[in-house]
Amino acid sequence: MDREFLIDLFADFGPVTIRKMFSGHGISADGVNFALSLRAGLFFRADEVTIPDFEAEGSKPFQYSTRAKTVLVNSYWELPARLFDDSAELAQWARAALAAAQRARVKKRPKGKKAAKKVAPRKSVAKKATVRRVGKAKRAHRSK
Repeated sequence: MDREFLIDLFADFGPVTIRKMFSGHGISADGVNFALSLRAGLFFRADEVTIPDFEAEGSKPFQYSTRAKTVLVNSYWELPARLFDDSAELAQWARAALAAAQRARVKKRPKGKKAAKKVAPRKSVAKKATVRRVGKAKRAHRSK
């Protein structure tokens, strides 16, 4: 799927940002990536709320093979083929995928502020100036 096709496909959904990613494109809205267009197809972000819809359509999660194993990525599911012909319903699924991506983003946020780094107490400016003067005096004395 090329960039222009994807822009047309998401026309009823609204403006999307399409960036090169892996062997295809990442599709995002409002700075949140919610879909992947890869050689294997179009995959939407899914979670415990939306996975039952994908399962009801007979869709499968994204997977890829490494030399050692096949990796199942349960957070992205293949878009049902029938939606390519129904842009209004595709827009509904895209909104659900964006909502799933936003929920995942909220879950990833840290619970509290990071602990402040411990910093050694700074020497006072007066002490630094004294150390510099003493250092200069020693160097001057050595050169005599």
